[in-house]
Amino acid sequence: MKLTEAKAQFIQTWGSLGAQWGINRTMAQIHALLMIMPDPLSAEDIMAELNISRGNTNMNVRELINWGLVERVLIPGERKEYFSAEKDIWKVATDIARERKRRELDPIIKTLNQLQEVEGDTKDKHVKAFKDSIHNINKFAHQTDKTISTFIKSEESWFYSTLLKLFK
Repeated sequence: MKLTEAKAQFIQTWGSLGAQWGINRTMAQIHALLMIMPDPLSAEDIMAELNISRGNTNMNVRELINWGLVERVLIPGERKEYFSAEKDIWKVATDIARERKRRELDPIIKTLNQLQEVEGDTKDKHVKAFKDSIHNINKFAHQTDKTISTFIKSEESWFYSTLLKLFK
Protein backbone atom coordinates (compact mmCIF):
# COMPACT_ATOMS: atom_id res chain seq x y z
CA MET A 1 0.00 0.00 0.00
CA LYS A 2 1.36 3.41 -0.95
CA LEU A 3 1.76 6.11 1.71
CA THR A 4 -0.96 8.31 0.16
CA GLU A 5 -3.46 5.45 0.23
CA ALA A 6 -2.45 4.45 3.78
CA LYS A 7 -2.83 8.07 5.01
CA ALA A 8 -6.27 8.36 3.42
CA GLN A 9 -7.38 5.05 4.96
CA PHE A 10 -6.11 6.04 8.41
CA ILE A 11 -7.81 9.45 8.23
CA GLN A 12 -11.12 7.84 7.18
CA THR A 13 -10.90 5.17 9.90
CA TRP A 14 -9.97 7.68 12.62
CA GLY A 15 -12.84 9.86 11.39
CA SER A 16 -15.27 6.98 11.91
CA LEU A 17 -13.79 6.30 15.34
CA GLY A 18 -14.34 9.92 16.33
CA ALA A 19 -18.07 9.38 16.61
CA GLN A 20 -17.34 6.83 19.34
CA TRP A 21 -15.64 9.45 21.50
CA GLY A 22 -18.20 12.13 20.96
CA ILE A 23 -16.81 14.28 18.16
CA ASN A 24 -17.84 14.68 14.54
CA ARG A 25 -16.17 12.91 11.64
CA THR A 26 -14.46 16.00 10.22
CA MET A 27 -13.02 16.95 13.60
CA ALA A 28 -11.57 13.43 13.96
CA GLN A 29 -10.21 13.50 10.41
CA ILE A 30 -8.40 16.78 11.07
CA HIS A 31 -7.01 15.28 14.27
CA ALA A 32 -5.84 12.18 12.36
CA LEU A 33 -4.17 14.28 9.68
CA LEU A 34 -2.32 16.40 12.23
CA MET A 35 -1.25 13.30 14.21
CA ILE A 36 0.47 11.69 11.24
CA MET A 37 2.14 14.79 9.84
CA PRO A 38 5.76 15.40 10.84
CA ASP A 39 5.35 19.18 10.71
CA PRO A 40 2.57 21.56 11.77
CA LEU A 41 -0.04 22.43 9.14
CA SER A 42 -1.82 25.69 8.38
CA ALA A 43 -5.60 25.91 7.99
CA GLU A 44 -5.00 26.13 4.23
CA ASP A 45 -2.95 22.91 4.31
CA ILE A 46 -5.72 21.13 6.23
CA MET A 47 -8.37 22.43 3.82
CA ALA A 48 -6.40 21.18 0.81
CA GLU A 49 -5.56 17.77 2.32
CA LEU A 50 -9.13 17.01 3.41
CA ASN A 51 -11.02 19.02 0.79
CA ILE A 52 -13.09 20.90 3.37
CA SER A 53 -14.15 24.53 3.72
CA ARG A 54 -12.32 27.21 5.70
CA GLY A 55 -15.25 27.57 8.12
CA ASN A 56 -15.38 23.84 8.74
CA THR A 57 -11.62 23.74 9.24
CA ASN A 58 -11.54 26.70 11.64
CA MET A 59 -14.51 25.52 13.70
CA ASN A 60 -13.15 21.98 14.09
CA VAL A 61 -9.56 23.05 14.79
CA ARG A 62 -10.86 25.42 17.49
CA GLU A 63 -12.81 22.56 19.07
CA LEU A 64 -9.78 20.23 18.92
CA ILE A 65 -7.81 22.93 20.75
CA ASN A 66 -10.59 23.08 23.37
CA TRP A 67 -10.31 19.29 23.80
CA GLY A 68 -6.54 19.68 24.35
CA LEU A 69 -5.75 17.47 21.34
CA VAL A 70 -4.32 20.17 19.06
CA GLU A 71 -2.22 23.24 19.73
CA ARG A 72 -1.33 26.38 17.83
CA VAL A 73 2.28 26.49 16.72
CA LEU A 74 4.11 29.73 15.99
CA ILE A 75 6.60 29.49 13.15
CA PRO A 76 9.07 32.41 13.11
CA GLY A 77 8.63 34.61 10.06
CA GLU A 78 5.20 33.18 9.21
CA ARG A 79 1.98 35.16 9.53
CA LYS A 80 -0.26 32.11 9.22
CA GLU A 81 -1.34 30.05 12.19
CA TYR A 82 -0.09 26.48 12.21
CA PHE A 83 -1.45 23.52 14.12
CA SER A 84 0.01 20.35 15.52
CA ALA A 85 -1.55 17.35 17.28
CA GLU A 86 -0.23 15.41 20.24
CA LYS A 87 1.60 12.33 18.90
CA ASP A 88 1.66 10.35 22.16
CA ILE A 89 -1.42 8.10 21.91
CA TRP A 90 -1.49 7.57 25.68
CA LYS A 91 -1.79 11.33 26.21
CA VAL A 92 -4.43 11.51 23.46
CA ALA A 93 -6.48 8.78 25.18
CA THR A 94 -6.25 10.44 28.60
CA ASP A 95 -7.11 13.86 27.14
CA ILE A 96 -10.19 12.38 25.45
CA ALA A 97 -11.21 10.58 28.66
CA ARG A 98 -10.73 13.78 30.70
CA GLU A 99 -12.80 15.88 28.29
CA ARG A 100 -15.60 13.32 27.96
CA LYS A 101 -15.74 13.01 31.76
CA ARG A 102 -16.00 16.80 32.08
CA ARG A 103 -18.63 17.17 29.35
CA GLU A 104 -20.72 14.06 29.94
CA LEU A 105 -20.21 12.30 33.26
CA ASP A 106 -19.76 15.31 35.59
CA PRO A 107 -23.12 16.92 34.63
CA ILE A 108 -24.92 13.57 35.00
CA ILE A 109 -23.45 13.04 38.46
CA LYS A 110 -24.49 16.56 39.48
CA THR A 111 -28.05 15.89 38.31
CA LEU A 112 -28.19 12.45 39.96
CA ASN A 113 -26.99 13.94 43.25
CA GLN A 114 -29.82 16.49 43.08
CA LEU A 115 -32.38 13.82 42.16
CA GLN A 116 -31.53 11.77 45.24
CA GLU A 117 -33.06 14.53 47.31
CA VAL A 118 -36.54 13.99 45.84
CA GLU A 119 -39.30 14.49 48.37
CA GLY A 120 -42.02 11.99 48.99
CA ASP A 121 -43.21 9.20 51.21
CA THR A 122 -40.78 6.28 50.93
CA LYS A 123 -43.72 3.96 51.58
CA ASP A 124 -45.18 5.06 48.22
CA LYS A 125 -43.99 2.44 45.70
CA HIS A 126 -43.44 5.09 42.99
CA VAL A 127 -41.23 7.22 45.26
CA LYS A 128 -39.36 4.13 46.45
CA ALA A 129 -38.82 2.82 42.89
CA PHE A 130 -37.58 6.25 41.76
CA LYS A 131 -35.22 6.68 44.71
CA ASP A 132 -33.86 3.13 44.38
CA SER A 133 -33.23 3.56 40.65
CA ILE A 134 -31.55 6.94 41.09
CA HIS A 135 -29.43 5.59 43.96
CA ASN A 136 -28.22 2.62 41.86
CA ILE A 137 -27.50 4.74 38.81
CA ASN A 138 -25.70 7.31 40.97
CA LYS A 139 -23.61 4.59 42.59
CA PHE A 140 -22.65 3.27 39.15
CA ALA A 141 -21.89 6.81 37.86
CA HIS A 142 -19.62 7.52 40.86
CA GLN A 143 -17.78 4.22 40.37
CA THR A 144 -17.34 5.04 36.67
CA ASP A 145 -16.08 8.51 37.64
CA LYS A 146 -13.58 6.97 40.04
CA THR A 147 -12.37 4.52 37.38
CA ILE A 148 -11.98 7.22 34.72
CA SER A 149 -10.19 9.51 37.19
CA THR A 150 -7.78 6.70 38.04
CA PHE A 151 -7.15 6.09 34.33
CA ILE A 152 -6.53 9.80 33.68
CA LYS A 153 -4.06 10.05 36.59
CA SER A 154 -2.34 6.75 35.89
CA GLU A 155 0.87 6.16 34.08
CA GLU A 156 0.95 4.08 30.92
CA SER A 157 3.12 1.33 32.40
CA TRP A 158 0.84 0.93 35.44
CA PHE A 159 -2.25 0.71 33.25
CA TYR A 160 -0.84 -1.95 30.91
CA SER A 161 0.56 -4.08 33.73
CA THR A 162 -2.80 -3.93 35.54
CA LEU A 163 -4.66 -4.78 32.35
CA LEU A 164 -2.38 -7.77 31.69
CA LYS A 165 -3.02 -9.08 35.23
CA LEU A 166 -6.75 -9.06 34.50
CA PHE A 167 -6.32 -11.34 31.51
CA LYS A 168 -4.06 -13.91 33.21
